[in-house]
Amino acid sequence: MMNFSLWWLALPVLVLPILWHRQKREQTRAAPLASARFLPKAEPKQLRVWRWNDVVLLLLRCLLLLALIALLADPVLPWRGDSVLVLPGTPQAVVGRLQREAGFTGAQRIMLPGVDAIAWLHAHEREFKPESRLLVLGDAAMPSTPPRFRHAVQWRADTAQPAPVEHHVAVFSARADDWRRLFAAASPAWRIVVDAQPGPRTELVVWDRLEAPPGTLRAPLWWASDARVFPELTQAAQVDGLRVAARARGRVWAPAQAQDASPLHDADAARVLFAAWQRLQLGPQAYPMPVHATAADPNAPAGPASGALHAFLATLLAVLFALERMLTHARRR
Repeated sequence: MMNFSLWWLALPVLVLPILWHRQKREQTRAAPLASARFLPKAEPKQLRVWRWNDVVLLLLRCLLLLALIALLADPVLPWRGDSVLVLPGTPQAVVGRLQREAGFTGAQRIMLPGVDAIAWLHAHEREFKPESRLLVLGDAAMPSTPPRFRHAVQWRADTAQPAPVEHHVAVFSARADDWRRLFAAASPAWRIVVDAQPGPRTELVVWDRLEAPPGTLRAPLWWASDARVFPELTQAAQVDGLRVAARARGRVWAPAQAQDASPLHDADAARVLFAAWQRLQLGPQAYPMPVHATAADPNAPAGPASGALHAFLATLLAVLFALERMLTHARRR
C-alpha cells in the first residue's frame, strides 16, 4: 500500500488547468460595415472548436501538476519481502550459517553500505511489506536508546571468539619481567608481544624510568610512569585523569598524579592503562548490539523518505515541463 502524505490532499488543484482551458481565450471585436444596415439584425455568436493540441496541452498540464504533487509526497511502494541485511565485514560462511539458524532460508540478501544498520532501516523501512521479517547479521552498533521499527527485526552476530590481534610493545624498565607478566594476562583478544627494542611494528613504548629517553626513539604511543620525565606533559591538560601530549617522538600519556598506583600492582590501574591504550590507538569503540529480537511496533515512526521514486518523478517532471513549454510555443504560432 502506498504511504499517505498530506501532499495528496492537493490533488483538487488538477481542476485548475481544466477551468483555465474552458475560459474564453480570445476576445473578438465587431467592426460595423457600411453595408451592414441592409442586413437583418442578429446577435453575434462565437463557436469554440477544440483542436487536438488543446487537448494534448490540457493533458500535459494535468500530468505536470500530478507529477509535482507525487514528487512532494514521495510515494513508496512496499515491494521487499523477508530480507537478510548483512553488515560489511561479515564472512559469507557466517552469513549462511546464521541465516539457516534463524529460518531465513531463501530470503533476499541486502549488503548494507555501512555499519549503521539502524539508520539504514529507518530510511528504507517503508520499502518492506507489512508482513516482512528482517534479519540483521554482523556487529551492529548499540544505540543509546532501544530502536523501534514497524517490522520484527532479529539481530544476530558470530559468537565465536575472534582470533587474537598481535600488538608489539617495547618496555624500558627495571621491572621488565613484571611488565611481561602484566601484558601476558591481557585481554584474550589482544596478543601482546614485548620487543627488546622498538621496531617498525612497535605500537607502544612503556617508559618506566626516571631519566628522559633518547631523542632517537620513535613510536606511535608512549606511556610514562612519571609525567615529569617528559617536559611536554607539564603543560598538557588533564583528560579523564591522564595527561596526553603529541610531539615528534609520538603521543605520550601518563597518569595525572605521580603518586597514582602502578599498573603492576593495582588491577584498576592496569585496566586504565589498557583502556587508554585502546582509546588513543583505536578511538572510541561502539558497543555491539546483543543477539536479540526487536518486536514490531505499529506506532514506530516511519523514518525519513527513502527516495525510491524520487529520481524517476524528478525526471518525469522535467520532461513534462519541457513538452508543455514546446507545445505552448507551437500553439501560439
